[in-house]
Amino acid sequence: MSETEIDARGLRCPLPVLRLQKVLLGAPSGTRVALLADDPVAVVDVPHFCSEGGHRLVATTELADGARRYLVEKA
Repeated sequence: MSETEIDARGLRCPLPVLRLQKVLLGAPSGTRVALLADDPVAVVDVPHFCSEGGHRLVATTELADGARRYLVEKA
């Protein structure tokens, strides 16, 4: 299973989710994308984006630098 990582630290809403969306659009179903984001709104935006798009939020991990890593699987 392929996995891509997007480093969106330092970007603010809606840019992290827009970067995630751009990668998922061109990816086959089952692709996993890890989004690194430190925008506090991402804790709401990423699950909402997954729910609306039918994607699966596999895991959310808090990183040492205060950012979070969201692992998303494309529907």
